[in-house]
Amino acid sequence: MRLETIPLIIGAVIALIGLGILADSWSADAIPGVRERRRSPRTERSLGGEACIGLGILCIAAAILGRDTWDYVNVAVIAGVVLVLLGTWTNRRYLRDRISNRGALRRAETAAEMRKNERPDPEAPPPPNTRIR
Repeated sequence: MRLETIPLIIGAVIALIGLGILADSWSADAIPGVRERRRSPRTERSLGGEACIGLGILCIAAAILGRDTWDYVNVAVIAGVVLVLLGTWTNRRYLRDRISNRGALRRAETAAEMRKNERPDPEAPPPPNTRIR
């Protein structure tokens, strides 16, 4: 293997990562038939911001693939960095919740919501369709 092919392989891998992020931004978020099991809603991500990140990574991959012979390497790198920073800025709340691994604490604030989330009374009789073993 020649040494000149290493940047081509790295550029192709980075381009695949960028295409994956771009495809994820265009795909649907909700899966039909699957119900959200969390008690608090997740922070929504900005699809436009995610597309900006994907396009920025594709620009950086193009700069790596173009090497020193391409005239627009500097333009591609600057555009890639600007797009990645713009996409990161538009997704800052989503990224902050993902990095902290739990998001903001969203507890039930009203008494009605607290009663709705309470467990049933163990002394109460079972519902009529419940089978007792």
